Amino acid sequence: MSYSAIFLLSLALSIDACVVSFTYGLTFNSNRMKNALSLALCTGFFQGIMPAIGYFLTGFVRNFVSPYSNFIVFVIFTYLGIKFILEAFDKKKEKKLCIDAKCLILAGIATSIDAFSAGITLSLYGNHILKPALLIAAVTFVNSLLGFILGGKLKIFPSKGLEITAGVILVLLGVKALF
Repeated sequence: MSYSAIFLLSLALSIDACVVSFTYGLTFNSNRMKNALSLALCTGFFQGIMPAIGYFLTGFVRNFVSPYSNFIVFVIFTYLGIKFILEAFDKKKEKKLCIDAKCLILAGIATSIDAFSAGITLSLYGNHILKPALLIAAVTFVNSLLGFILGGKLKIFPSKGLEITAGVILVLLGVKALF
């Protein structure tokens, strides 16, 4: 696979992370730069590591994990989306929304399931994995950061509605993964 094709693959793989970061950017008011960088680093890391794992476990993945990958994405995104929606109705506005380590890891894994499959594809094409994995990680980091920042620019809307919208977007991403 050529590097231009791998770059396009990187862009495609980064879309889910960008959308998730956009929804996070809609909801977070404090520590915006720290949260944006944390989310971008986490999604970029998982987008970079998952193709390598898929690359090295190609035979195993096809038989056991691949049939369930869409369901795994569905469960994680639905969990995060429902958590966002419930937190929108929480009376304690001082409580931070879900951007702790657990949620970052779940978002990173959920957005990188496709990258896991891409690693299998790269293996089948005979590519080495290091440069493609680094490119996928870098593109995802940048797109995730941009998504978070853009989401923050839309803060003029009432936050409760935005939090619910962010949760619905995450749930819809989960449902989309099933089809």
